[in-house]
Amino acid sequence: MMSSGRRHSGYLTGQLLVAMPGMADPRFQRSVIYMCLHNAEGAMGLVINRLVESMTFDELLEQLDLGASRAQDEIRVHFGGPVESGRGFVLHSTDYAQDATVDMENGIGLTATIDILRDIARGDGPQARLLALGYAGWGPGQLDEEIQENAWLHVPADPSLVFNERLDEKWDQAIARLGFDPALLSSEAGRA
Repeated sequence: MMSSGRRHSGYLTGQLLVAMPGMADPRFQRSVIYMCLHNAEGAMGLVINRLVESMTFDELLEQLDLGASRAQDEIRVHFGGPVESGRGFVLHSTDYAQDATVDMENGIGLTATIDILRDIARGDGPQARLLALGYAGWGPGQLDEEIQENAWLHVPADPSLVFNERLDEKWDQAIARLGFDPALLSSEAGRA
């Protein structure tokens, strides 16, 4: 299960993983992934810039027998990744916490219980939130290998980028934090 969001040397827990322009896997092209866990045993993250087009929050609540939402704003359902697509996760501001909430640092929490969905539907949930179905997962060493192959870059995460409602801007914003033009990026690894 998930341990603390504390960063350990060489690991990307609490960071954003950004797909390189040449990403071969169409499920992850121009993806920005919030890394919930990265250690020697593997990695797990949530895609934060794609929606599940086939489901609304109200439909999700209906499937879970939670009734209709009374929340004042639209709650979108994000595609968190291809693994366990029926499993829900909520990245959220730290104004909300329950026993099952993991503090990911930098003002971001993670809760994966049905209670947070119920609270959001009642309008009692966190001020900022991102609801995702499914996750992206990597086995031991797999993500490190993909980074060595120039499939991913990483940048520090912060709530303004994670919870930005303009999904089409997240990839560009994440790349811009690196301080160079994405057109200069190559998918080819350097050779000495």
